[in-house]
Amino acid sequence: MAYPANIHPSNDVERLPSSTGRLVRKTTVELVLDDLRARILSGALPPGVPLRQEALADELGVSRIPVREAIRILSAEGLIDVLPHKGAFVSMLSKEEVREFFDIRQRLEPWLLHEAVAHISDADLHRAQAQVEAMDHATADDWGALNWAFHELLYAPAGRPAALSIVRALHEKSERYFRFQAVNTPVREQAHREHQQLIDLCRHRQADKAQQVLEEHIATAGDEILGIVTRILDDKPARLTS
Repeated sequence: MAYPANIHPSNDVERLPSSTGRLVRKTTVELVLDDLRARILSGALPPGVPLRQEALADELGVSRIPVREAIRILSAEGLIDVLPHKGAFVSMLSKEEVREFFDIRQRLEPWLLHEAVAHISDADLHRAQAQVEAMDHATADDWGALNWAFHELLYAPAGRPAALSIVRALHEKSERYFRFQAVNTPVREQAHREHQQLIDLCRHRQADKAQQVLEEHIATAGDEILGIVTRILDDKPARLTS
């Protein structure tokens, strides 16, 4: 990994400007984690590829310790499978996983939104609007995070932290699938319209209608992503099943 001039792996820090103007220190583990996560989500490390700690450490110019820790974190995120006596592999794309994630989302998120509508503030809606506008110009790398930020702003006023935590984890595990939406312009335009509609319904306190629209929004996204994953698996069976 070619580190920018302000990164010094030997000192275990990356110095980045924060929103407050203060410098934020980033550890070597975080740098390796960011690099591996980006490669997996972009497809540079495709599903099923083995991750050799020693080779990655040599390539990145770090010890094996931060690589091992990054793999542990990515395993918890569902991006890497660690198999006993076999090692670590990039997790496979899975139609069953897509169906399960979106089935759970379709049950939890509309309920959360319905609970939140009565409590959501103008400030919440203003911030949600800013996320929608940011998504219009976002790269595929950023789109999934912005999408979650938008949904979180709408759900948080429900005051249901346990449910929100479950939904957050689902979005994090689904991030590489969201990339399939992010690179498709018509899909992004549709998401923009539906997100805007949700904001308008929340603003007018139409909880039942907002719940219905969100159910349809999640179902549509799930169908689109499932179709893309199916085509990928059908087109590349040898690589994905080897």
